[in-house]
Amino acid sequence: MSQSGGSVYTKSQLMVVQGVVGDLSKHWGWLLALGILFIVLGTVALGMSVAVTVATVLFFGVLLAIGGVFQIIEAFKCRGWKSILMHVLIALLYIVAGVSMITEPVAGSLVLTALLGGVFVATGLLRIVMGYHLKGTGLRWGWMVFAGVVSLVLGGMIFFQWPMSALWVIGLLIAIEMIFHGWAYVMIALALKTVR
Repeated sequence: MSQSGGSVYTKSQLMVVQGVVGDLSKHWGWLLALGILFIVLGTVALGMSVAVTVATVLFFGVLLAIGGVFQIIEAFKCRGWKSILMHVLIALLYIVAGVSMITEPVAGSLVLTALLGGVFVATGLLRIVMGYHLKGTGLRWGWMVFAGVVSLVLGGMIFFQWPMSALWVIGLLIAIEMIFHGWAYVMIALALKTVR
């Protein structure tokens, strides 16, 4: 038996924990640092939700426009390709979508708000599954499940309030989600420290 930080593990329990987390228990400090970083970034973003929303929309717009330009350049290098017209049309759609998001960030935030809601729902479900994978290990698996439930609630809030608060909700929800994600990592890292 191993005792650390108030937790007692039998050899078989330690083997179960190792089977679930692998080498992560050796690198718990990095997971702790990542969790703290997410908490700090989320707290900063919390005070700048409108700016984070606009920055997110502009960032995606720039990425789409750049991707479209490079796809057009690539299309002209592919002589003889039967699908070159489709390739160019996709590139033009990327450029139009990117420029639209850059010039009309409010309209872009409407679209991104809906996509973000879907991402939060999916992320929440995945975190809940991850938490249940940790359930039999004695680790603080409930924090991961809790973070998943928070993501599900945030995704639901997006869908229920859309499109009214599209300008600020992206930044606010990203900030909140990052804070809870960070706390989940901090709690798992601290539990992994006791396993070592």
